[in-house]
Formats: sequence, structure tokens, C-alpha cells
Amino acid sequence: MCGRFFIDEQSIRKAENLVKMIDLSLAGRREIFPSQKAPVIFKQGEEYAEELFSWGFSRFDKKGLMINARSETALERKMFRKSLLERRCLIPAAGFYEWDREKNKIAFFKETSPVIFMAGFYKPDQDSSRFVILTTQANRSVRGIHERMPMIIEERHIEDWFGNETFEHLLHIEPESLSHVAAEAKN
Repeated sequence: MCGRFFIDEQSIRKAENLVKMIDLSLAGRREIFPSQKAPVIFKQGEEYAEELFSWGFSRFDKKGLMINARSETALERKMFRKSLLERRCLIPAAGFYEWDREKNKIAFFKETSPVIFMAGFYKPDQDSSRFVILTTQANRSVRGIHERMPMIIEERHIEDWFGNETFEHLLHIEPESLSHVAAEAKN
């Protein structure tokens, strides 16, 4: 987990409250796959900025991508530590997908908001920056489908996420409940 997420015009518009320059041409793209570019929000000085980054760090053996990192252990892993300490980001999404035991695609989203902010971090790469999504143990609303889920930063915690002394406690907060439907019904 998280292997796919989705964005739509509503989620992009809501994220514009943080950043005024999100590329609205992405709003029509529904499903984001690993290795694709997606809008990422990060702090540049005292301001929020947005750019398109590619999803996934190259593996040390150059065979595939690391698209997720466990929030519980990311600070302990050499591959992730520096990026998590120095380059935290938020990935705005309308929601994310998981697959149940029968391989049905399930869309998870927040009924009370058009956007969720998935926690992540990034690092510069040859042609552009790349990001990874932090995952955590699934909350009650996801646990019946999958044991992991993206770490979601609530709007009230955004400043803490970008604060150098305040972000670590967020690595251990259980995300709020989400709604879910069969993916075809959500589209």
C-alpha cells in the first residue's frame, strides 16, 4: 500500500488554498500510477510551493521503484532518513485505491473534504525530483481491506508536518476514518 491514488478537479481546487499554482491540467487525470508525475506540495522558505514530481525512488539495485515508506521505520532507514528530515511534502489526492481479497478495486476517500493530504518526502533526481508516500497501520475504516494505508495529514496539522521540531509526533497518529466504495462506483 499505497499503490495508486486519484485526483480530480475538486481535490486540486481545495489544494490551491495552500498553493496557487497547481497545474489544473492534471485535474482530469483520475488515476496516478507509480513512476508517473503528480503534484506535490512542499515548503520553500516560508511559502508553500508545488511542482510535478515522479512517484518512486529508484531502488539501490536499480530494479524497480520504492513507492512507499513505513512511517514507523522511515527515520531508521538510510535510504529515507535525510529526505524525511529535510524534504517533507504533501501529495494532494481525492483518495487512494486498495484491492480486497477478491481483487476488487476499492476507492477510499473523505466524505467531508474533496482532498486528502498524503504525507511524503522527496529527493532531487537527474531530471526531476521524486517522492515517496509514507504509510501507516490501517485505521478501522481500511483494516478490513488492507493492513496499511497512506499517512494522512489533516489540515490542522499541516504546519506541524513542515515544522522541523514538530513533525515526528505525526508519524504515530492514526488517520481519521474514511469512506469507501467499489472504484467503479466512485468514478
